[in-house]
Amino acid sequence: MNKPLSRLLIAALVPVVLSGCVVAIGADEVDRRDKWAEIERENRDAITSLDPGMARAEVEARMPHPPALSEAFTIEDSVYTVLFYRTQRVDGDGRTTRDETTPLIFRNGVLDAWGESAFVQLTGMPLSGGR
Repeated sequence: MNKPLSRLLIAALVPVVLSGCVVAIGADEVDRRDKWAEIERENRDAITSLDPGMARAEVEARMPHPPALSEAFTIEDSVYTVLFYRTQRVDGDGRTTRDETTPLIFRNGVLDAWGESAFVQLTGMPLSGGR
């Protein structure tokens, strides 16, 4: 094959090959977004089945995914554990922050409350300030 024809063939094939790479990268991003949305929906659905007074082990057994974050602290004589389950997307940055979660609040190993307002009432801190 002569040189000009070879170059023309390569020039014609390069955009086709590269566009396939872009499509593959875009498809991966959609797959990740769909997976996060599925996790969030499943966690939200499971949270609706919870009742105050449930033991932590029972709650964790009902939750379809592990918590994204957790915190523990003591107030007066009570030990609080907060498990943050991913339930909504705020930023598509690949990281889960507290404002993308629903906190489940356990007092001495028993589910006491859940949700942003319960967390704010207990700690005086909004979910959007921390990781």
